[in-house]
Amino acid sequence: MSLPAVPRTSREVQLVAQPRGLPADSDLLVAEMPLRAPGPGEVVVRNRYFLVFPGLRTLMGDETDGVPLPPLRSGDTLFGPALGEVVAVGEGVGLRPGDEVVHLDGWREFAVLAADHCSTASGAFPDPVAHLSTGSAAYGALTRLAPVRTGDTVFVSGAAGATGVLAGQIARLLGAGRVIGSTRSAAKAARLRDEFAFDAVVVPGSAPFADLLVGAAPDGLDVVVDTVGGDQLTAAVTVARSNARIALIGALSGQLSGDRAGGSSPASVDSYRLIVQGIALRGYRGADHPDVPAEWDEQFARWLHTEQIRFPYATVQGIDHAPAALQELIEGRHLVL
Repeated sequence: MSLPAVPRTSREVQLVAQPRGLPADSDLLVAEMPLRAPGPGEVVVRNRYFLVFPGLRTLMGDETDGVPLPPLRSGDTLFGPALGEVVAVGEGVGLRPGDEVVHLDGWREFAVLAADHCSTASGAFPDPVAHLSTGSAAYGALTRLAPVRTGDTVFVSGAAGATGVLAGQIARLLGAGRVIGSTRSAAKAARLRDEFAFDAVVVPGSAPFADLLVGAAPDGLDVVVDTVGGDQLTAAVTVARSNARIALIGALSGQLSGDRAGGSSPASVDSYRLIVQGIALRGYRGADHPDVPAEWDEQFARWLHTEQIRFPYATVQGIDHAPAALQELIEGRHLVL
């Protein structure tokens, strides 16, 4: 196997200035930067794929208190989960050129980073891009915070997103009897029903969201996996049955709002209903469940190999198109991007 030569420069996506409202293409710049040789304990990785994720919007804003990642400021290079190939190593490194690794220095063609900041990509997945799946949070929520019981009715808000589309399938595999989703477009709703076995999908806008949800779940909801927040969370609490479990794993209604700074998502919740119905409402933090990622990887690989789960993703070719990909995610142009 021949490895690519290590160049003297690498292109990377930088933040030009903090956005006013939602980020636009003009807020990002693809810059060519010098690429140094690895020092002791370091490796150079050629990135093959990196993840475009909505949390970047929060990191670019002014509301980053409590966020477990560093904020992005003018001149900083964006970062995030990436899958790549080691092309050069420094002294004292156990990795070898040709090894495939996962790390957090995406948004650049080549990354120089500490070897202990990389994880070797296992060969367990039929598609190595599955290492960048965001399904761990959905799996953790549905097994730790809001465990699914046989026959449960489960609602997944933001079901056409990268996490939501897996959450619906995971719920089914864990025994859910009825799986309901929400998405912003009728075309996506049809795909979720036809391709991903959602029993019903509601599209906000045609009626009050609570009415739409009651129509899809006339007997109420047992489990909610919420990636949106806002009015959809308000409605889910209204429709939840006695002893329902609600897991919050995202807050896109606030995070992707042009009227907010990316780190807040207010929602009106009927606390009286939580009490009298015995509803559990909890937020999922990966740091609280360190055992989940390995368990998820094992289950995900098994489900992929047996074709019990589908892992859809959209690819955008070339780092020059990465700024536009972030814009497309915010606008919801793709099923999972």
